[in-house]
Amino acid sequence: QVHLVESGGGLVQAGESLRLSCAASGSIFSVNDMGWYRQAPGKQRKLVARITSGGTIVYGNSVEGRFTISRDNAKNTLYLQMNSLKPEDTSKYYCMAEVTTTARSTSYYWGQGTQVTVSS
Repeated sequence: QVHLVESGGGLVQAGESLRLSCAASGSIFSVNDMGWYRQAPGKQRKLVARITSGGTIVYGNSVEGRFTISRDNAKNTLYLQMNSLKPEDTSKYYCMAEVTTTARSTSYYWGQGTQVTVSS
C-alpha cells in the first residue's frame, strides 16, 4: 500500500502565497514522477506542475512564473510554492506520484486533495 497525504491548503487573499506539501509513505521501492494537479467543481483535472526524479520540470500554462515545484527525494515529499495567487487559482489540489513498490509493481497514486481558495 502507498499513501499520499497533502497539506498546506487554505483561504488566502489575492496576491498572497501558500506552500503545499505531499508526503508519500508505505511499501515504496522508488518514487518516479511526482506532480500537482487541480480540479475546480464541474471541471476537468488539470496539470499544475510535474517533476521527474531527476528534477526535470513541466508547468501548466497558467502558473509558470508564479508557482515552483520541488521535491525531497530522501523524504519522498513533494512541494508546491504558490506565489501571487489569483482567484482563478481556487481549486482542489491533488498530489500524484508514480511509485514502484517493494513488490516491484509500478502504479500512479493520488492523494485526497487539499482545498486552495483565493479571495479577491
